[in-house]
Amino acid sequence: MVAGIAGLGSLSSLYLCTAGIGHLTIVDSGCVQPSDLNRQILYTEKNIGEMKTLAAKRRLSEMNSEMEIDAISLEITEDNVSEMMENVHFVVDGTDNFRTRFLLNAARQRKGIPYIYGGIFGLKGAIMTIIPGKTPCLECFLPKNEMSDSPIPVVGASVGAIAMIQVMEVLKVILHLGEILAGELLVFDGSRTTFKKFTIKKKRDCRVCSGL
Repeated sequence: MVAGIAGLGSLSSLYLCTAGIGHLTIVDSGCVQPSDLNRQILYTEKNIGEMKTLAAKRRLSEMNSEMEIDAISLEITEDNVSEMMENVHFVVDGTDNFRTRFLLNAARQRKGIPYIYGGIFGLKGAIMTIIPGKTPCLECFLPKNEMSDSPIPVVGASVGAIAMIQVMEVLKVILHLGEILAGELLVFDGSRTTFKKFTIKKKRDCRVCSGL
C-alpha cells in the first residue's frame, strides 16, 4: 500500500510497478494541481483536475499490465485506515502530514505490517524501516505533541532521492537482501549532499509499540 500518491508516493509507486510488484493499493483523496507537477512525476498537465488515484492507476497500468491495482480515492481516517490495510504486506509512506502518519503507524502496528517511513523538508529528507515487534515505531522518535502540519517546502529532486530508497527498503525486505534501515533513521541533506544514520531506540512507554 502506498499511502498518498503525491511526491514520494508518485515516485515509489512507479518504481514498485516497474520492479514487478504484483498487487498495489494506492490511496489519496486529492486532485492533480498545477503546483504538483514539479515533483509528482506520474502526472502531466493533461491530468490537472483529475483524481490522483485514477490518473495514477491508468499510468501504472500502462507500465505494467500484469499488476493488480486498487485505487482508493478517500482521505485516510481513524475509521477507515484498518480496512484499507486488508491484504496489505507493506505500507509505504507517501503522506504529507503527521496526523495521517501517526494513524498509519498505529494501524499497521496492530496488524503486524512493516512501514517504510519517509519525509521531506526542502533539500532534506529522512527514511526509516519499521518492523512490528522488532524496531522502534514512528512515535518512539517523533514527539506527537510537537508535530506541525503547516506547509513545508519541497524540492522535486529531494523527493526522488527519498522515494527510491523507500522502494529499495521494500525490495530488500521482500527478497531478504542486504541490511534494512531497522532501528536506524537515514537523514539526507541535499544542501551538502550527505547521508547520516542515527540509531533510534524504543521508548519503554511508547503507547503504540511498547510490550511488543
